[in-house]
Amino acid sequence: MAIFDIPLETLRRRRSIKWARFAPDVLPMFVAEMDAKPVPAVVDVLSRMVAEGDTGYPELPDYQDAFASFASDVWGWDIDPATVSLACDVMTGMREMTLATTKPGDAVVINPPIYPPFRAVCNETRRRIVEVPTTEAGRLDLDALEVAFEKEHPAAYLLCSPHNPSGVVHTAEELARVMELANTHDVAVICDEIHAPLSGAEHTPLHRVPGGERAFVVTSASKSWNLAGLKAGLIVPGAEVADVVKGLSGYVPESASYLGVVAHATALNKGRDWLAEAAAEIRENKQHFADELHRAIPELTYTPSQGTYLAWLDCSPLGLDHAGQHFFEKAKVRFGQGTDYAPSATQFVRVNLATSKEIISEAVRRMAASL
Repeated sequence: MAIFDIPLETLRRRRSIKWARFAPDVLPMFVAEMDAKPVPAVVDVLSRMVAEGDTGYPELPDYQDAFASFASDVWGWDIDPATVSLACDVMTGMREMTLATTKPGDAVVINPPIYPPFRAVCNETRRRIVEVPTTEAGRLDLDALEVAFEKEHPAAYLLCSPHNPSGVVHTAEELARVMELANTHDVAVICDEIHAPLSGAEHTPLHRVPGGERAFVVTSASKSWNLAGLKAGLIVPGAEVADVVKGLSGYVPESASYLGVVAHATALNKGRDWLAEAAAEIRENKQHFADELHRAIPELTYTPSQGTYLAWLDCSPLGLDHAGQHFFEKAKVRFGQGTDYAPSATQFVRVNLATSKEIISEAVRRMAASL
């Protein structure tokens, strides 16, 4: 099906952030939008709804039911759809759960390098950030996490699973230890699992490990099926904390888009073959990126990650002052700037590989020419 086989001139007609933010001579590989053909069933249902004027407010639990079915089939995760709340999107859900489980001034733990909105959630809600960086291999530093829980007494821990930007898929053993530590120290774990569907059975839902019944998972079909513009997220509480989600303000579930709810439910129910093809092409793209770097810039090494369609690339062998800025200014390729994910990550860039092999090759060609 070649989901990512879209010519550059066609992509440049798009008006989303990825293709509208920078000048036409810049190759955009930063924000997490796919350069993908849409899910046919989603196109069909949205076309019908718009044509018929069915563009009001959501009422039925289509999305909750669809996610519960997907979670059961893929992960063996049994969810009661009646306990699941709609939200506008994942970061809105993360923010609302932070507000519900902490107070201004409370400490909140994050694992840099981390998706930038995690910091924004803490700053905008006036929570104190406690950083527990991942290891050099990108894994959770469980010993450091234990020390932080003991010394800083955080009220919450914002976890990203799979991790963004590294693409690391946390193991069941790691997640079980996280929940053991969190429950021992009375820390609310709020977990972003938005990239999980692409990892399939390799991903372990936080609720599936011992102690996960006290955690909150926030998720969406948006990343795995490229539906970010159709706003709809889900907040899935563990069995022992379902009342916390029931106590959220009514505007939280009402903030989801009706078209988004239907599109996401349709993707979960009828877009599974599309997802499998996308995952296969992404695996090929990761290896293609590694091969192209080895050929054109042998100083750099990239080992394909398990999760996400993002590459966290260490450019320190090149000796640049700021890798992301160099490639933007000199190569006209816009990656995610490493310093957005960790202030010290001047040598890193986050590369969006959910695109065609031709665009990946052109990006590497430009990088090499700039050196």
